[in-house]
Amino acid sequence: MSSQSKADWLHTLERRHPSAIDMGLERVGLVANRLHVRQFQAPVITVAGTNGKGSTVATLMALGRAAGWRVAHYTSPHLVDFNERIGINGTLISDAELVSALDAVEAVRGDISLTYFEHTTLAAFYWFQQQAPDLVVLEVGLGGRLDAVNLVDATVAVITSVDLDHQDWLGDTIAAIAKEKAGVMRAGCPVVLGEREPHSVLLMQAQSLSAPMWQKGQHYDFADLDEAGAWSWQAGDTLYTDLPAPSVVCDNAATAIAALHALAAVSDLRISEAAIRQGLPHAYVTGRLQRLTGLPEVWVDVGHNPHGARFLWQHLPKPLPGQRTHAVFAMLQDKDVAGVIAASAESVDCWWLADLSGPRGQTAARLADQLQQALSNPCIGGQFTTVESALSAARQALQGGDRIVVFGSFLTVAAVLSAGA
Repeated sequence: MSSQSKADWLHTLERRHPSAIDMGLERVGLVANRLHVRQFQAPVITVAGTNGKGSTVATLMALGRAAGWRVAHYTSPHLVDFNERIGINGTLISDAELVSALDAVEAVRGDISLTYFEHTTLAAFYWFQQQAPDLVVLEVGLGGRLDAVNLVDATVAVITSVDLDHQDWLGDTIAAIAKEKAGVMRAGCPVVLGEREPHSVLLMQAQSLSAPMWQKGQHYDFADLDEAGAWSWQAGDTLYTDLPAPSVVCDNAATAIAALHALAAVSDLRISEAAIRQGLPHAYVTGRLQRLTGLPEVWVDVGHNPHGARFLWQHLPKPLPGQRTHAVFAMLQDKDVAGVIAASAESVDCWWLADLSGPRGQTAARLADQLQQALSNPCIGGQFTTVESALSAARQALQGGDRIVVFGSFLTVAAVLSAGA
């Protein structure tokens, strides 16, 4: 039994490797081979993409559970507790199980240095093999081709969207980023594309691998919520009408349904219409378009790049007449802050800026400078050392039925949820 607690283990992993991100599968692949975790008995759906991964994974989990399957999930990052990343059917890995899995990786690691993400990913794989799931759903952490999740072959690959993000690691063009995400495809295995106009790099890669394509708008499609709050999904002769609304956007839920239909063509798992109808109301993602309870009206969203910001403002309920939107805003310094500001400018009436701690954190003062450069005379309510203090000040400044939207980073939302604000 390990002498380290979960907190000790995670602290050790944060400090051990010289770089928080070290792209490549050679080192981690050697350890995975020693641990025998590169193959599962169950089929695997791997979800990559710039945005929409969390909602798609959440829908896959909800529908799979409704079908009576044991669905294992691996996601990142977490919001409040690390264990959120690993679970089966909504039951998260326990601290003792996590420590045991981390110990198992350590026992075979030898002198190979692993990043925090690599070590914990292998621990998740090790635990999954002990749980005998019916389906494994894996969310890519960064990119796809060189991400540790890609050690495992996907039975079905899903690419939700492609846009600029993590340019320091993935490249500074959409084509370069698309190439990295296309790396989760496997020869002869279905690939589900969540965009109606996917980048040509994705299409060419699928064709070169003879991977059956499910492209939104061509091979499957959906009609969004109607006035009664119902929607529909169709692929070929299969049509589901009057579907119940999920707590994620229908766009991503539709991609998940397509992935399960693609899975039926290459595995023994068959999703029924009854399971889809039963599972959809249980599809939700903490921290994505989430309204906090009570008044005033406060929303939190983990959007942290221009694509995510556009998604946020497109799907957030439109403000009521006379209602002002206050943004509590904090971002990491290696993100496209200017792009997020540009995508949000028409939707935000006043900005409340906060520092984010850590080596990648950005100061409120720097955010204020970027706002001043991007916008003409922006309303800045104040600069604060914490997200919690910015939110508190914004609450006090509200008038009438004004609302608050907290966004910019997973860390921004985590600060609010951890504080129980």
